[in-house]
Amino acid sequence: TPFAEGVEKIYKQLMKTLEDTGVKPIEAVGQPFDPNFHNAVMHIDDESLGENTVAMELQKGYTYRDTVVRHSMVQVAN
Repeated sequence: TPFAEGVEKIYKQLMKTLEDTGVKPIEAVGQPFDPNFHNAVMHIDDESLGENTVAMELQKGYTYRDTVVRHSMVQVAN
């Protein structure tokens, strides 16, 4: 729908503006758990993932000019 397309364009423009000012999302899924960037709130046993690997991101984290604004809330494997 045109409304959904408009909202998506506004969202993309907002994310680009934030990135241009130094705000960036923290990469989490598939990355090694790092308490400096990730807040582990759940644990799962999954042999397909490595030790202390982020299996799922429950809440997106962000940095601002290399300083953590909000940690990623994550589920950690093994």
